[in-house]
Amino acid sequence: MTVIGTGAYGRALDALAARGPGRMVPDLARITELTALLGDPQRAYRSVHVTGTNGKGSTVRIVSALLEAIGLRTGTYVSPHLHDVRERIMVGLRPIAPEVFAEVHAEVDALARLMDARAVERDGDAAHPVTFFELMTAMAFAHLADEAVDVGVIEVGLGGRWDATNVMDADVAVIGEVDLDHSMLGDTPEQVAGEKVGIIKPGSHVVSAAQRPGVADIVARAASQAGATPVIVGRDLVLLGREPVAGGQRVTVEVRGRRIDDLLLPLRGEHQARNLLLALGAVEGLLGPSFAAVDDDVLRAGVSAARVPGRLEVVREDPTVVVDAAHNPHAARALAVALRESFRFRDVILVIGCLDDKDVEGIVAAFDEVASHVVVTVPPSERAAGVERMRAAAEAVFAPRGVHVESADDVAHALELAMSITGPADAVLVTGSITTVGAAREHLKPADVMRAEADGDADSGLRTLLVGLDGDDPDDGAYDADGDTASDDASDDDEQPGLD
Repeated sequence: MTVIGTGAYGRALDALAARGPGRMVPDLARITELTALLGDPQRAYRSVHVTGTNGKGSTVRIVSALLEAIGLRTGTYVSPHLHDVRERIMVGLRPIAPEVFAEVHAEVDALARLMDARAVERDGDAAHPVTFFELMTAMAFAHLADEAVDVGVIEVGLGGRWDATNVMDADVAVIGEVDLDHSMLGDTPEQVAGEKVGIIKPGSHVVSAAQRPGVADIVARAASQAGATPVIVGRDLVLLGREPVAGGQRVTVEVRGRRIDDLLLPLRGEHQARNLLLALGAVEGLLGPSFAAVDDDVLRAGVSAARVPGRLEVVREDPTVVVDAAHNPHAARALAVALRESFRFRDVILVIGCLDDKDVEGIVAAFDEVASHVVVTVPPSERAAGVERMRAAAEAVFAPRGVHVESADDVAHALELAMSITGPADAVLVTGSITTVGAAREHLKPADVMRAEADGDADSGLRTLLVGLDGDDPDDGAYDADGDTASDDASDDDEQPGLD
């Protein structure tokens, strides 16, 4: 149930779509002019800016949940969205209302059209109109200012240096683990890092994941040049312990010498525990000495309130269907490890559909030891990899093991095919792209749950949907298809599933 806009909201969606959601122009000229015309709303509140190859969306949402628990009014900007573009702009963890979205769009789009007309007069056919992402970013900044948020928690769309969000002077820059992803960012992790450190601003705090040596050097040098204070996972932010429990994991951490026990994180996998470290480091950097006055129970409440749809998320039982939007090999390998840690399924039927500009072969290969049966499919995107490429990639990996590979023309057909062959101890895993996961969720989840998510009231619907699956007692251990716990199956990995 993709949310279809009507009236003013529908017209706003049509106008945004006309700007070409996939069009990118690597400079800050248009967004700088557009935000200036709006009065630079991004300067009306303090901000946390998050980049990295994977895990950005999870980290942003955890930061916002923590700050809300502390009592600060947050504005959150993420991309892309699963179902409804309103998911990208949230205040108080609730998506912007359709009528407000339309009003903000009308205000910002009017200025963008003036800029577009000037560009055509100046540059003729070489003019670059304001892009979809630039307009959305300006809308987010303006709405957050209108709502008088205390803190904006902003996810980079792509890279960092030339990303439209980088007109901010963020108090805290978060650099998640850096690896290869979009080819336009570079051919090595070090080249990619050179783009991502562009979000570090003079005098800010820099919170960085544990990076490979070359990347760590680039982050350290950029922080030093900006006179920024570096806080590093593994040195200043330490994961002291974790155990899988029903619906997530129980985590103990140390944040710059402060030990915090019993954090119940409702997200699965060690990669999410490391995202939590980044989020805590960002909050500590933002609050400074005031962080010491925040009670542990407040932090526990914030962590337990974090919600990240589409990341190792159980969306159905009988048969069990798990979705995760891993979209590059780095993310897919982490998903494979986290799936084995968090669940104990007999057989896993893999439903996978990727975008054509991704490392399809590398993504598929990550599930070599996970899948007992494979259904390749095509996500609903113009950028989708064709079923022939998907099938060739899957057969190259799975045929030598005797694992059967089938094809389906769309995600709904692939799901029905996969679910038809699952037994009571089996599961379907849907992955490869956020568009694949979005289509799967729309096909499987009840309409009332989808509507609740669109309005920011997902908790009640999801808890109803999953009752009896994850259980009510966080001490029950990780979910097992046979009713046993899987706490003893924990393993470690360094990657982080994330979004396209």
